[in-house]
Amino acid sequence: MVDWLNIGSLVLGLIAWILPIVNLMQYKKHDHKNWGTLAILSISACAVSLCFQIFYNNHLVKIEDWSALMDTTDAVASVASVLLIVTVLLNAITMIVYCDRTAK
Repeated sequence: MVDWLNIGSLVLGLIAWILPIVNLMQYKKHDHKNWGTLAILSISACAVSLCFQIFYNNHLVKIEDWSALMDTTDAVASVASVLLIVTVLLNAITMIVYCDRTAK
């Protein structure tokens, strides 16, 4: 069951990036009024993805697998930072694009 945390984290991380990209690709096609909902879903997927990683690290602490924890902590911290930064940037770009459209 615990092994699914890493797979779930990866899938949710990809969803966090795909939703704003799809939102930006549909910008020219029609009046897209649910861009805010997709942005919230994207940020939520990112948050749950990061939460899954915290749960997995907690599992490693509970089973006292210190070598696995020490081996993976730097990589997890780096990837989590990239996930968060890219998700925030993509959603910020989406917000700027759609707010410019509604202001005109």
